Amino acid sequence: MDDQTNFLEQRRFKLAELQRLGHDPYPRRFDYTHTLGQLRAAFDPLDAATLEDRKETARICGRILSLRPHGKAGFLDLADGEGRVQVYVRRDTVGEEMFELFRLFDLGDIIGAEGTIFRTRTGELTLLATKVHHLSKNLQPLPEKWHGLTDVETRFRQRYVDLIMNPGVREVFVKRGAIIREIRRYLDQRGYLEVETPVLQTIAGGALARPFRTHHNALDIDLYLRIALELYLKRLIVGGIPRVYEMSRIFRNEGISSHHNPEFTMLEFYQAYSDYNDLMDMSEEMITRIAETVTGSRQVPYGEHVLDFDHWQRLTMKEAIFRFWPASLPPPAEGDLQSVDRLRTLAEAVGARYAPADGPGKLMSLLFETVAEEHLVQPTIVYDHPAEVSPLAKTKPGDPATAERFELYIAGMEIANAYSELNDPAEQKARFEEQLRARDRGDEEAHGMDQDYIRALRYGMPPTAGEGIGIDRLTMVLTDSPSIRDVILFPLLRPEPEAGE
Repeated sequence: MDDQTNFLEQRRFKLAELQRLGHDPYPRRFDYTHTLGQLRAAFDPLDAATLEDRKETARICGRILSLRPHGKAGFLDLADGEGRVQVYVRRDTVGEEMFELFRLFDLGDIIGAEGTIFRTRTGELTLLATKVHHLSKNLQPLPEKWHGLTDVETRFRQRYVDLIMNPGVREVFVKRGAIIREIRRYLDQRGYLEVETPVLQTIAGGALARPFRTHHNALDIDLYLRIALELYLKRLIVGGIPRVYEMSRIFRNEGISSHHNPEFTMLEFYQAYSDYNDLMDMSEEMITRIAETVTGSRQVPYGEHVLDFDHWQRLTMKEAIFRFWPASLPPPAEGDLQSVDRLRTLAEAVGARYAPADGPGKLMSLLFETVAEEHLVQPTIVYDHPAEVSPLAKTKPGDPATAERFELYIAGMEIANAYSELNDPAEQKARFEEQLRARDRGDEEAHGMDQDYIRALRYGMPPTAGEGIGIDRLTMVLTDSPSIRDVILFPLLRPEPEAGE
């Protein structure tokens, strides 16, 4: 008999014993007076003498993470995600019937206990139980106590066990919730309206990315899961909502890495009568404020670095390429970044793979990603991107090859993307047509034609600046998490193999 089978047999026997003794193994509710965190907050400051005088009582509940029976008494540790509290059960206090119930408790069971708060001789805050209650039976073995749940894939696949065994995991998602609340607070205070736009779309627009495709049976049409929030939000700018935002899931049919998950959370916000310079200032202010509020400091540890949100730097994309060009290679000249042939030579020199159809803008962007991106550890804004890779952005006056666009980098990751929005319907149509030609040349990420969006622009969209911020990556930065899977509760994984495979 293997250990798993033996474990299940023992637990099922105790489950049957609970029923034989008249206990419902899965009761409907339990009235408690304190969460374990509340209990700690209320009584941790009190010493043993004060607790003895007050004789404070409480009803608590949680999962048994430690069980130490000793003859006619025993200790157990309860945890509920907020805290951990010791419970002392004595037969002469709870009585024979309830002590028999205590003896049927197992590691991992969820139980309730009521009694008096005191401190043991070692000073441990403890509840002396007068009653115990069984609330749910654990029928699956928890990971071994001292090593916990450490296998990475198992942690992500069985997040419920990860949360039980690794208290720090919950803190990551508590901070994630705080980040989202602070973003909403910041935007709401500035007159932004939060809205919801369609997830299922007939055209995958607003970004250069490969979409997921699905089919609607009743309408008999193919649809896409959205790859961005942008085009619907800008329709609302046209409709007279001057400040608008949405925070929601985005889906892109692309690779998986420590920085990429096929579904992720994006914030997009748009501000009429503004340009990308306004959003540079706003982004620095907003993210610095969020970092300070959520972490308690403007100096935030990330891996071996300390991120300093008191000091931001700004570089054009060209400046970033020149600054971080490998010292072992001859540096490029300014003119090299305007010639397709020279750009291809430079890309080959740094080991960047490009497609034969890539134009100068795409090649320059590829060079930047290859030589500069990983070095942008401290908060950095990289602005003035090629128009070729920015089909929805205005170009700079007198420089049609350069878009009024910036990306925000922290810890070597792109955190945000923003630009002055193109609002000339004729120019937007021409950009879409160029993207269609790129698609015909084999670019699977090229933007489709959105005639309704062009029609919306013909009604007139005011000068507008818009930005998208990746919530998952921002959470990585502010929780010192090395992988995007650490900050998504249920990241996408391959299905588990069938038994016997």
